Amino acid sequence: MAMHRRIYLLTAGMVFSMGAFAIAEAGSVWLDTLDVSLIQTGWGDSRANRSVDGNPLSIQGKEFERGVGTHADSLFMIQLDGEATELSALVGVDDEVSKDETKRGSVVFKVIGDKKELWSSEQMKGGQAAKECRVDIKGIKVLTLVVEQGDDNTYDHADWAMAKIDYAGKAPVALEIPRPKPYILTPKAGPRPRITGPKVFGVRPGNPFLFTVTATGERPMKFDVQGLPEGLTLDASSGQIRGTVRKAGEYKTTVIAENKLGKAQREFRISVGDKICLTPPMGWNSWNCWACAVDDDKVRASAKAMVDSGLINHGWTYINIDDCWMRKAGAQDPAIGEPVRDNDGYPISNARFPDMKKLTDYIHQLGLKAGVYISPGPTTCQGYIGSWKFERQDAQQFAEWGFDYLKYDWCGYSDVSGNEKMEDLQRPYILMRKMLDEVDRDIVYSLCQYGWGDVWTWGEAVGGNCWRTTGDITDSWSSMAGIGFAQADHAQYAKPGCWNDPDMLVVGKVGWGPKLHDSRLTPDEQYTHISLWCLLNSPLLIGCPIEQLDDFTYSLLTNDEVLDINQDPLGQQARRIYNESGKQVWVKRLEDGALAVGLFNTQSFSQAVTVGWKDIDVRGTQTVRDLWRQADEGRFESQYSVEVPAHGVKLIRVSK
Repeated sequence: MAMHRRIYLLTAGMVFSMGAFAIAEAGSVWLDTLDVSLIQTGWGDSRANRSVDGNPLSIQGKEFERGVGTHADSLFMIQLDGEATELSALVGVDDEVSKDETKRGSVVFKVIGDKKELWSSEQMKGGQAAKECRVDIKGIKVLTLVVEQGDDNTYDHADWAMAKIDYAGKAPVALEIPRPKPYILTPKAGPRPRITGPKVFGVRPGNPFLFTVTATGERPMKFDVQGLPEGLTLDASSGQIRGTVRKAGEYKTTVIAENKLGKAQREFRISVGDKICLTPPMGWNSWNCWACAVDDDKVRASAKAMVDSGLINHGWTYINIDDCWMRKAGAQDPAIGEPVRDNDGYPISNARFPDMKKLTDYIHQLGLKAGVYISPGPTTCQGYIGSWKFERQDAQQFAEWGFDYLKYDWCGYSDVSGNEKMEDLQRPYILMRKMLDEVDRDIVYSLCQYGWGDVWTWGEAVGGNCWRTTGDITDSWSSMAGIGFAQADHAQYAKPGCWNDPDMLVVGKVGWGPKLHDSRLTPDEQYTHISLWCLLNSPLLIGCPIEQLDDFTYSLLTNDEVLDINQDPLGQQARRIYNESGKQVWVKRLEDGALAVGLFNTQSFSQAVTVGWKDIDVRGTQTVRDLWRQADEGRFESQYSVEVPAHGVKLIRVSK
């Protein structure tokens, strides 16, 4: 089941008192009679007199005839104009999820009046009795009913049962929550050269090398790399470095970018050894926009757009094909009546991908890298062929086709896995790692099994370069925030070559198929999304069609000072040092000794968030730089405090 959130309101008719019905007085409105379609929720649809899944409202075995079923995080705004007197309700987690102890949900109900918290239920879980909510709302102009997630982010089905508002004058009216307008913080890149992208790159001895030196600035631009190891050559016009290095070692080079307005240079380290993926992968994945509608043309369009839009100049590299490139599982593809593998067991792509080698060659010619997807089971998530019993052939085929990245998705393996104990969870990933080690190509190995068995504790041991720590993300605050902020305990397992992966980005146009829509995340939530993923050292995989980027989304993906936090060579994941009252402070140490600090506000209203220097183990006056605006804010003696918008962030760099 996906992650959800919601909230509901009252209308005229009857009055509730101590769980019983009475004849309604004039001046009472049941929440369920208001326009519940205006409730903002992260999953599903809020319903009048029904749970979010459409069942009768029920809390700890007691059914309620009236109320609103919703799902956390949800907001319901109601215009009162100071003429209401009291809100009353019974609140709790609906029984439709509480029968399974692993799916009980946890939520917090809140009543906000004119941006001030009037009442909170504190955390409630499935199976608990309904809690009475009775709040004096005299003089309140705008009432907001909030359901926030508790200590998890799934199955948060929440009920405002028997909820009503008493009023003395004009009847309450549900308000449409305005969609905030996007606002751009990232300054446009200047015309002078500025080198971007990772400062370190890993390759195994003897394997093909492809790296594109990237920089912003006016074109044409000329590139140079001083100190290249033997076996590598540079194309001065494109910045592409190709070749093969056979001698292991650490090679310190100087990369130079020059145009008519000036020159930029910085150190670039080439590490030839047993580790690759020394910084988190940055690129694009087909699933969140195209799902099974993906084809060769769409992949080529995204690769071309990666270059034409200038995203490549900010370090974006991978073009990854997700599920549905293969033929349907079975003896033959019923759609076209052809085998799914050749006589030697090698996979055959479907008609939408007529020539995989030509596709990867096209991607590589652009200076980009190519990624592919398959499952260790007999089938993938969508019923296409998996690698089961053909692991060696698939690894060899991926290498021959020229892929640089493999997403290995558990889907389908449950049918053959056994009991799914730890050894069952690890077995398919160990096997494919062995097969990848036998090919003469560096392929970033991405484990996808949704965080089962605390994969972050053993992903490195089975040879993974990154591993999914969660279920699938969706473009809702409850999903994104629930996933992102749940990564606080995983920091010790992230390091160069090994990355926690809280799933792909949900900015821009998404939709999981041909029909796309703008991300439902607000602008502030999208700033939170990118900031948090960068602090987490997460792989950054764009999930929208790049050729359809709007100016706001482009600005989110091209802030080099923000991306530098993700790509910092030290590879330390941020740690959360403060988490109270909807305020969170995350701190990440950088290679140069500075600190990246994220000040987050998870509340549905703005509030000040503060970080003290003693809390992040620095002393004396510090310089604070706003990374999104790329501007220094000044020097601060002992702390830094800032007003952070609802569901928003302030991302700063703190240094001497």
